[in-house]
Amino acid sequence: MERVIVAGVDRSLRGAAAAEWAAREALRRGLPLRVLHVSPPPGLGLGSVELRPDPAEHVGEHVAERVAAQLAARHPGLRVEGLGLDGPVVPALGSRSADAEMLVLGLRGEGGFAGLAVGSTALAAAARTDRPVVLVPGGFGAGHRARRPDEVTLAIDARAPVGGAVDFAFDTARLHGVRLHAVHVGTPPDRAADGEADRAVSASRYAARVHREMELLADALRPWHEKYPSVRVLEDVVLSAPVRALVRCSGSAELVVVGRRPGGGLGPVAHALVRLTAGPVAVVT
Repeated sequence: MERVIVAGVDRSLRGAAAAEWAAREALRRGLPLRVLHVSPPPGLGLGSVELRPDPAEHVGEHVAERVAAQLAARHPGLRVEGLGLDGPVVPALGSRSADAEMLVLGLRGEGGFAGLAVGSTALAAAARTDRPVVLVPGGFGAGHRARRPDEVTLAIDARAPVGGAVDFAFDTARLHGVRLHAVHVGTPPDRAADGEADRAVSASRYAARVHREMELLADALRPWHEKYPSVRVLEDVVLSAPVRALVRCSGSAELVVVGRRPGGGLGPVAHALVRLTAGPVAVVT
């Protein structure tokens, strides 16, 4: 079966931004792009509230073909098709992404309310879809110029790395020709369960903790260094609150990659990154 990138769209500018990001990634990887719009049955619950079907026409086919045509006009070398579907949104996206390199969605769709950072469809798809899911903020549309993005950031737990996420991050950095910033967040010495929580933390104890965590990170990444020898890697250990540290470290990233929990679902760190990080976030098993 032919490899493909899938972009799920609705009638919002946020959906168009996600499709634009997917088109550029498809060109970079030399893959075709499949643009999907799913029209849910009226009154369907979670995972469909952001799409509003119009009974006067087959909205899914109309929207998907329009977005595909716009992308083809902007990117003459892009192989792209538009496909409209009916049914529950997240299962439909998942079934049509079973052969995909990745599923790309906007962080929010048509619905929701003012101030909503992430929509229900995006969260449900990221948590339940087996393939890599990339969630794109609304500002990444046509003509967008990010502020000097220069790397792919990998959020990694060196004690329990998610192999698919690590491989996806290395491969993306290779394809983009950028540095991979691998960030492992460790526990500061004063938070360790070693009976010393109330004592002043000396510089030597702090340095020893960093050194130990750096060794763990190096061991965790060694197989991928061997697999992707051309990828430049910055191995980084931060002893801090995980979310704050990862958001800060990913400020100049083209893409942030985070692992999906075993058995599916987003952990608290992945959930927070999706809400707080300014750029696209890939959730990978």
